[in-house]
Amino acid sequence: MATALPATSPPAPAGAGPATGLRGPRATLLITGFATLLVLVDYTAPTTTLAPTAAALGLGPSAQTWVLTGTLVGLSALLLTAGSAADDHGRKRVFGAGAVLLLLSTALSAAAPDGAVFLTGRILQGCASAALLAPALGLIGQAHPAGPARVRALGVWGASVGLGIALGPVYGALLVGAAGWRAVYGGLAGLAAVLVLLAVAGLQESRSERPRRIDGWGVGALAAGSSCLIAGLAEARQGWDRAPVAVLLVLGVLLLAGFVLVEARAAEPMLDLALLRDPGFVASSGGALFTGLSIVGLMSYLPTVLQVSLGVSPVAASGVLAVWSGLSVLSALQARRLADRLTATTQVALALLACGAGEAALYGFRAGGSWLHLIPGLVVAGIGSGVLNAALARLAVSSVPAHRAAMGSGANNTARYLGSALGVAVVVTVVNRSAPGRAGPDAARAMAAGADRAVLLAAAFCLAGAALALWARAAQRRAR
Repeated sequence: MATALPATSPPAPAGAGPATGLRGPRATLLITGFATLLVLVDYTAPTTTLAPTAAALGLGPSAQTWVLTGTLVGLSALLLTAGSAADDHGRKRVFGAGAVLLLLSTALSAAAPDGAVFLTGRILQGCASAALLAPALGLIGQAHPAGPARVRALGVWGASVGLGIALGPVYGALLVGAAGWRAVYGGLAGLAAVLVLLAVAGLQESRSERPRRIDGWGVGALAAGSSCLIAGLAEARQGWDRAPVAVLLVLGVLLLAGFVLVEARAAEPMLDLALLRDPGFVASSGGALFTGLSIVGLMSYLPTVLQVSLGVSPVAASGVLAVWSGLSVLSALQARRLADRLTATTQVALALLACGAGEAALYGFRAGGSWLHLIPGLVVAGIGSGVLNAALARLAVSSVPAHRAAMGSGANNTARYLGSALGVAVVVTVVNRSAPGRAGPDAARAMAAGADRAVLLAAAFCLAGAALALWARAAQRRAR
């Protein structure tokens, strides 16, 4: 079983100096939380800015799917690699590089003369996001001793995830209406510049005392495999029966299988496969996968469903979504109160059950109807999502050895975003199954019926994730 982080903070690396002044635990939490919020805002803003962006750059239906998916490609390809590099070569160094890349890539999208340059910027934003997210939990774990202080800090980090999801669509809708789509990415570039300064001034370097060599074959196989898989899922939104979809999906699966073989033979693997025998690591990665598949997948497409089936504006749709994401912020901040009563694995199971109940309660879409019937389900799912984010953050850090904390974060987030890509593809397919060729009221009725199917499917995925977490909980009890 993986060794949990020690009860006291690990010693500062040589030459790091004491954590005083700006470089203290609070500064670390503020900076990593701000970075996570910024990553989620960048990821979700296109849900309300896609139409004007596509019109200005002449993006067709296939290219439009890549406005959101491009970021997922960069994220899924580099999260685990960035986590390993951060542990072995410096968490502040990797985090700072991610902040600089986010600044450059958002500026590139803001100034893009055509769709190809814009989409290149989106992919690079995903790479930057990976370099920010992967070291974040390692930096927090280094700065906060195990116990109530760390539980509280990881709850705040989990709240930043929900806050970023809540603010992203609203930020995008308001800014695109006031100053145009370029201002959305220009504003993000300005915030990224602030993040660069904060990272330089406020973070203290930390790394493993037992650095490893870069696992080149593992890096290549994982990056290529996850990129092909995400690309295939993105193209599947236009239809699953096309040859490019099958080729990309098969190639992705084969390359990921190759990654597993490489890691099994490597002397210093990027991902130690022995961790898969640890119930805590299984609950962390599996819970993150089902979070993306069942929750992020559905909620990412909910604003589109609301606009087409209920006829609400983009700003109103993002406001409805904020009921869910806003409550996830509040519940993540309060999740620390559960730490003494329930293990993190138990919290994951119960939170997934709550999310499943909330999603099932969304059933009952009617074309042109009111969004008010969604509120109870969004409330329950929002509370569950906040507890889930905080609990998964705890497991990501505690289920791996102390010197591999950023790798644990990378593995957790890789699972989350691979699940998100699959979840969005499945939800889009289920929602739009009866919609092709329809317009006006017929399209609204078809999407409402598709949304009902999608919420029940998402609830079923939540139940499957909860079952996996309950199995891990039972395995942990047997191991004691």
